[in-house]
Amino acid sequence: MSGSLNNYLEYTRGKVNSVLYGLFFTPLSLIYGLGVSLRNFAYDHGLVSSFEPSLPVISIGNITMGGTNKTPFVEMLARKFLTLGLNPGLVTRGYGGKHKDKGPILVVNGKGDRGQVGDESLLLSSRLPGVPVAVSLDRLAALEMLRWENKVDIAISDDTFQHRRMVRDVDIVLIDATCPFGNGKLFPAGALRESPKNLKRAHILVITKADQVKEEALAELISLVRKYASDKPIFTSRLVLERWQKWDGDQFVDTDPLNPDLPVSIFSAIGNPESFRNFIENMGYNVKSEMRYRDHHMYSKKDLDNIARRCKLVGAKVAICTEKDVYNLPQGCLIDIPIYVPSVVTVVSEESRFFETLIETLRPKIVISSNGHGEDSMACLLAERIRKDLPKAKLYAFPLVGKGKIFEDSGIEVYPPPLDTPSGGVIKYSFFELIKDVRAGLLGHVKRQLDAWSRLRGKIRTPICVGDVYLLLHALYGQGVPPLLLATAKTVYLRGHFLIEKQILRKKSRKVWTRDEMTARELRKSFVNAVYVGNPIMDLTGDNNNAACKDPWTDKEGRRILLLPGSRQDAYKDVRLLLKAAELVTKQIKANFLMVIAPSIEWSKMISSLEGYLFEDNLLRKGDLEVAISFCPLPRLQKKRICCSGLAVRPIRYARVWEFQ
Repeated sequence: MSGSLNNYLEYTRGKVNSVLYGLFFTPLSLIYGLGVSLRNFAYDHGLVSSFEPSLPVISIGNITMGGTNKTPFVEMLARKFLTLGLNPGLVTRGYGGKHKDKGPILVVNGKGDRGQVGDESLLLSSRLPGVPVAVSLDRLAALEMLRWENKVDIAISDDTFQHRRMVRDVDIVLIDATCPFGNGKLFPAGALRESPKNLKRAHILVITKADQVKEEALAELISLVRKYASDKPIFTSRLVLERWQKWDGDQFVDTDPLNPDLPVSIFSAIGNPESFRNFIENMGYNVKSEMRYRDHHMYSKKDLDNIARRCKLVGAKVAICTEKDVYNLPQGCLIDIPIYVPSVVTVVSEESRFFETLIETLRPKIVISSNGHGEDSMACLLAERIRKDLPKAKLYAFPLVGKGKIFEDSGIEVYPPPLDTPSGGVIKYSFFELIKDVRAGLLGHVKRQLDAWSRLRGKIRTPICVGDVYLLLHALYGQGVPPLLLATAKTVYLRGHFLIEKQILRKKSRKVWTRDEMTARELRKSFVNAVYVGNPIMDLTGDNNNAACKDPWTDKEGRRILLLPGSRQDAYKDVRLLLKAAELVTKQIKANFLMVIAPSIEWSKMISSLEGYLFEDNLLRKGDLEVAISFCPLPRLQKKRICCSGLAVRPIRYARVWEFQ
C-alpha cells in the first residue's frame, strides 16, 4: 500500500491528525452528509420506493468504511440456520470483482471466477458447501434467483445496511471495537458512511473484535452506542481460531498448529489490517514484519517475491495471511517461505439470547391501517383472518380515526393515539369542517399519528391499508414502503380525484384489491397492479362468522338492505336522507332494512333528530317503513353468504344503492 494512501486511511481512522486532509476533505464531507440525509429521508417517507423480496432477509452491515468481520459473521449465521434444518442463501455485491451487469451470478461450492465475483463470495461459498451465493449489484434480483432457482428458505445479505432499496426483516449492524467510528467524520473526511445516529435504524447491534480492546474501553463504547440507539439490543463478538491451514499454491492443506516460537511475517489486503495483526499477536506469535495492501488487492508474482524477500530480511520463518487473501493470490504460484492461514469462526457473547432476539425479530409483524367505521370493521376481520392463518404473527391495528375499540375488543393492539375531531375524520368535505377540526387540534393529531408510524418504521415489512388513497399515502409517508391496498372505498362509480389517484397507485402501491371488476380493469389500463378476485367486503363477512352475535334481521320478506349512516358527526344529518331513500325503495320493492349504528354515534342523540319516527323493540317505524336497528360490529351481522344490498350516502348529498352479488 502506498505511503500517501496509508496516511489517508490512518487519518480517517483517527490514528493521525492532518490539517491538510481536514481542509481539503471536510467541505466534501459536508456535501456527502447532506446527500446521505436527503437519501435517508426519501426512503423513510416513500419518496423513493423500497421493494419487498419474496424471502425473509437478514442484512449484515456497518456504518464505516473499514472491515468489521462481516464475512465470518455471515458464515456463522448460515451455519446456524443449517443446523435448524433451513436452507440459507447468501447475497453479496461481489466486492473486488468486475461483474457490473445487473444479472446475478450464482456461486456454489467455491466454483466461480474471482475476477467476476470477488474474493468474499468465493470464500463464503468454499466454507459453506451447498449454500448458494448470489452475486449482483441488484440485490433484489439476486434474492429472486435464490428464491425460485435454489429453493432457499432464508437469505443473508452482506453489507446492505445502506442498501435501502431492499426491504429486510432484520438489520444487524456490526461495530468494530478497535475503530468504531474512525475519526468521527463522514466520508471522505472520515471513515463513516453515515452518522452514528442512524444506528437507531438497526434491529440488533454487535460490537466485533471485543477481545482486542480493554474492558474499560469496551464498556465506554457500549455506553456510547446506547446513546445513539438506546432501545436496541447490543451484543459483542470475537474471532477464534478454528484450525491452521497451509496454502500449497493450489489448495489448502491441513497442518499441525503453528509453533508460537517461530518468528512470523504477516501480509493482508483487508479493510482493517491492524485488527489482523492484533489477532495474530494475541495468540502469542512474534510478528517480525507486516505488509499491507489495499482491500481486495489481487497479488502479483512480484508482490509474492517482495513478501518472501521481506521475510528473509527480518528472519521470519513463516508468512501468514487471512483466508480471504488466499483467493487473491496468483494460482499455482509458490514462494520459498511457507504460507500459513488461520481459519477463524465468529463467537457471539450470550449466544442463546442473541439467537432468541434474532428469531423474535424475524417473527412476522403486520400492521393493518384503516380510516373509518366500516373500514375498521373490514380491517378487524382481515386481522382475525390473518391471526388464524399466521398464529405466530404480531398484529398491529392503525385506525386513522376513532379510538379503535373494535380492534381492542378483538385483542388486537391499537398502535396510534386516538383521533377524535368534530367531523370524525381526517379528509374534509367542506371548508367549514376543516376549520372546526383545525381549531380542535387536527394538525397535532396528524403529527402524533406520523410520529407513531415512525416508531413502527423498519419493524413492519409491508403495511396493509383498508380504505382509500389518502390512507395509503399516510402509511407510505410513515413507513416508506409501498403498501398493499384493500380499496373498499374506491370505485370507478365514485371517481372523485380518480385520475390523480391512479398515478399514485401505479407508483406507490404494491398491489390493489378492488371491490368490483370495472375498477380493477380501469386501474390496470394505467399500469396499476390491481386485481379483482371477489368483493373483499362480502368475502370477509362471509368468512368471519360470529355465532355470538344474535341475528338482528327481522323475518320480514324482501331483499335485505343495510343502511349505514356512517361513523362521523355528519351521520346525525345524513340519517334523515338515508331514511328518505329507504322510503322511496319501499314503494318500489319488498325490502327488509337493517340500520347499523357505529360505536362513535350516540343513538339517543340520533333518534331525537328523527321527527315522525317511532322507536321501540329495536325497530324504527314510520308509515310503511320499518327498519331494524343493530349495534353489532358491521361485518358480523351476516351468518350466511347471501345477496346483500347496502345504501351509501356521502356528505356531498347524493345517494346510490349498491348491490353486491
